[in-house]
Amino acid sequence: MRATRSACWRVVSPVPEVPAGTVPLIAPEQSRGARARNIARGIVVESVLFVVGTVALGPLLVGAGVVDLVLWLRTRKPWMGVRLVLMGWWFLLGEVRGWLGLTLAWIVAGGPFDGDSPRRRRHVWYMQRTWMAGHLLGVRTLFGLRFEVEGDELVEPGPVLILIRHASIVDNALPAAFVSGPHRMFLRYVLKDELRVLPTLDMGARWVPTCFVRRASQNPAAETARVRTLATHLRGRDEGAIIFPEGTRHTPAKLARAQEKIREGDPETADLADRLRHLLPPRLGGPLALLDEATHADVVVFGHVGLDGFEKISDIWGGGLVGTTVRIKFWRHPRASVPDGERARIAWLYARWQELDDWVGEQRARDRAA
Repeated sequence: MRATRSACWRVVSPVPEVPAGTVPLIAPEQSRGARARNIARGIVVESVLFVVGTVALGPLLVGAGVVDLVLWLRTRKPWMGVRLVLMGWWFLLGEVRGWLGLTLAWIVAGGPFDGDSPRRRRHVWYMQRTWMAGHLLGVRTLFGLRFEVEGDELVEPGPVLILIRHASIVDNALPAAFVSGPHRMFLRYVLKDELRVLPTLDMGARWVPTCFVRRASQNPAAETARVRTLATHLRGRDEGAIIFPEGTRHTPAKLARAQEKIREGDPETADLADRLRHLLPPRLGGPLALLDEATHADVVVFGHVGLDGFEKISDIWGGGLVGTTVRIKFWRHPRASVPDGERARIAWLYARWQELDDWVGEQRARDRAA
């Protein structure tokens, strides 16, 4: 196991060529007018918050510092108020930088006179990874996070399907910092539809292959078909598709509900789901669709531990994130190891998820023993 030297802050490097086998963009379900209104509303809200936050940053830091000092004198609690104020300001700065950069990329690529093009995709891909890695850089710096990575060499070459666990509001930025940035990989994301509230995502994720899914959709077959499209022509050595199979952040309560639901609806899989302790059972539609379509791609499992339990800002307020060591591990499975047939693939997918679940348990036990 080695400490990462620069993956989560090396965010500036030449932009590679867009892969030759580029998948067509997935058309948004909203009308152009509805999207424009949503994006404009998000830009206005973020702009106002950023301006107000910048003007009031000094008083906010003073007030937060007073609260932090009192809590530190009473309980020796880490200074979280100051950190959270700065984290909020850094997040808004990153958002403003993101949609301004995308607007510039749109203009440089021809604006309204040019649609989808390799040139625009190159610029949007660059903005995507620097935007996400920049958010993680702020969190890493403010909270003193340390990263240890094992199996980094297994990420390359593409094409790869990446299955990553979901444990907190922070881990969304890990793929940019540890895959697309250092390995210069063009990633196609499966994201939850709620993230469209961020104008940077609603703009940029429509200009590179991205699939937004509704987790409570009344038409899951249509959602799965859209995910499958994301893996079309996934063949380049610098191409990958990434999905969070759990679909939401893990908590013990969510795990119990998911296991109960599987016992009621899919008894054949229930025994596999019931063995999990630290991860939610994978939602099968998306991963199986990607496996079915991306017939030339190996599978990379992206595990991490250390960010668990930080589901909301209120969880971070407790102070447990300060000085955390985040351990990351990659497993690579050749495409030839993926069996044919739906039931066999479900068992194979659960076996990979069980390996990750066991590793998370081992890391937690190691931390408790330290």
